[in-house]
Amino acid sequence: MWSFDKDIFWMKHAINLAERAAYKGEVPVGAVLVLNDEVVGEGWSSSIYLNDPTAHAEVLAIRNAGKLIKAYRFLESVIYVTLEPCLMCLGSIIHARVSRVIFGANDNKVGAARYFNHLRYYTYINQTLSFTSGVLQDECSLQLNNLFRCCRL
Repeated sequence: MWSFDKDIFWMKHAINLAERAAYKGEVPVGAVLVLNDEVVGEGWSSSIYLNDPTAHAEVLAIRNAGKLIKAYRFLESVIYVTLEPCLMCLGSIIHARVSRVIFGANDNKVGAARYFNHLRYYTYINQTLSFTSGVLQDECSLQLNNLFRCCRL
């Protein structure tokens, strides 16, 4: 059973991971994959550092979870991410069978959470996936705004 207090706890963890991305000059996005109240994977944006356009926080968290628990599906898991997942990350989350996505800041440019039901209808995805947005939204948005204010004018 998940609670709002747990959501805040894990989102703070994701925010700390986003700081690692910011430190390396990346877009400050962090993600943590939680299963049975334990971290099974974490990641932060590393596309520039790794020269890999797929090295988004969510994808790296899922990859790390697979290595740790030696599985490619994470039923009943929850991913916490500081920014609404893009279409690529949403696809990874769907394929990994994550049950819940909790994110902080909305991404009005490429965020894909609002399209899940349409995607599900057209691709016949047989999966229940729930979304919670706005958890620590101000803190998550501030990290992103700070990057664009100081570094990417």
